[in-house]
Amino acid sequence: MRTDAIVLRKHGGPDVLERASVDIGALAAHEVRVRVRAIGLNHLDLWVRKGMPHLKLDYPHRLGADLAGEIDALGSEARGSFKVGDRVLIAPGLSCGVCAACAAGDDNLCRSYRILGENTQGGYARFVNIPDANLVALSERLSFEEAAAIPLVFLTAWQMVKLKANVTHGQWVLVHAAGSGVSSAAIQMAKMCGARVIATTGSDEKAERARALGADHVINYATQDFVREVRGITDKRGADVIIDHVGGEVFGKSIAACAWGGQIVTCGATAGHATQIDLRQVFFRQIAIKGSTMGPRSTLFSLVEWVSRGLLAPVVGAVLPWERMGEGHALLESRGVFGKVVMLVD
Repeated sequence: MRTDAIVLRKHGGPDVLERASVDIGALAAHEVRVRVRAIGLNHLDLWVRKGMPHLKLDYPHRLGADLAGEIDALGSEARGSFKVGDRVLIAPGLSCGVCAACAAGDDNLCRSYRILGENTQGGYARFVNIPDANLVALSERLSFEEAAAIPLVFLTAWQMVKLKANVTHGQWVLVHAAGSGVSSAAIQMAKMCGARVIATTGSDEKAERARALGADHVINYATQDFVREVRGITDKRGADVIIDHVGGEVFGKSIAACAWGGQIVTCGATAGHATQIDLRQVFFRQIAIKGSTMGPRSTLFSLVEWVSRGLLAPVVGAVLPWERMGEGHALLESRGVFGKVVMLVD
């Protein structure tokens, strides 16, 4: 089957994205065809578009990990209770399903784990074929654009806040870059766990948005030294948990902002992957540094239920028609939006 799509044939700026007709093939037995209605953009889209050393792409390549839409067709042996017309969102991680990690529910530790749009074709298309195991039912209470703002960032944030750091009542949690999708989710999740949240951001306008999400204190890193401010807020204790996807110089400084016996959980490096660390501060103050990528697919079911009940809220900062995909990429790259950029598919 052929479908309208947005693809890249080479790496570069937003201008390399182009409309094309692509063949998505016939449905496999355990696949479903989804009519995509909304696509959530992620920094992963930007990195793949620009090019990364480990990428092995088949061109033309489609980006896109976060999708919401309706079931258009079912494979001959599609499992579950879904039927044509059902509203769904898509779990963005693909795994083998049979290894020890997958059997334990830790599919994001599978050696063959892939993310839609990274090392496999993604969802920048009107129709996509998806494994039946990656479907999550979508409540009528959520719009397609809200749903498309959930999967990647909510899985990532929940694993960082709860599964890795096990944030508990009364802890001080520092969340960097509050305007990002991961951080806007992490602020809410840390508050759900009873923590006291300190957020950093680069403007007073974004600071107000972070407070509205539940941040108890917000530091404008453009005008304030976040290490000094954190130590002042916590009466020199430092943050028990630091949620970081910025990397670069910020990561090194975060060690100074961390409490003795505290934890730093990192899932990215938008400001650079190279950083300098004083290891003496790590081992002497017994700071744990934990890496995190995505989260178990099983947790997405609970996360979507909590969003449906209003306990968590996806933050959508901008909604654009998908013909303006290049503009959406530029907007995300400029950090000019608080929350997710979502593209609507006509």
